[in-house]
Amino acid sequence: MILSAARRRHGLLLIAAALPLAACTRPAAPPPDPAVRLQSVAAADPAKYPKGSQPWSNPYLILRPNEIALMSSAAPNEEQILKPGEVLNTLSQLPASAWPYGRAVAILVDEKPSAPEPDKVSLRRVRGIVAGDLAGAHVAIHWVPAS
Repeated sequence: MILSAARRRHGLLLIAAALPLAACTRPAAPPPDPAVRLQSVAAADPAKYPKGSQPWSNPYLILRPNEIALMSSAAPNEEQILKPGEVLNTLSQLPASAWPYGRAVAILVDEKPSAPEPDKVSLRRVRGIVAGDLAGAHVAIHWVPAS
């Protein structure tokens, strides 16, 4: 009888010791929203945009019917292929050095007049999604005319 009472007290002590640890454990905070992370980049400064035939140094997006190509100084000479919903998150992960003109991206819409109608519809959808997401995150868009 004495032994079982001691075991019960010992068990209660273990439970009492574990309770503060359980109370301190919190679920991990969700990562910051990409639009919020992009706010750490200075606002776009059109005065810094390249003049004439100088190359664009900020992130550059090429919109295609079913994908988006991202080029940036973070990975020169490489295209990163994205889906429309991935653009903001990917841009928000670029280093500060990828934004010499501030929070602005250049966008070329890869429109082909001879493309089938479903591709044209898809391209308009992609353009709307990307432009809306960028506007919501206060990212300026420098539209590049198709050649």
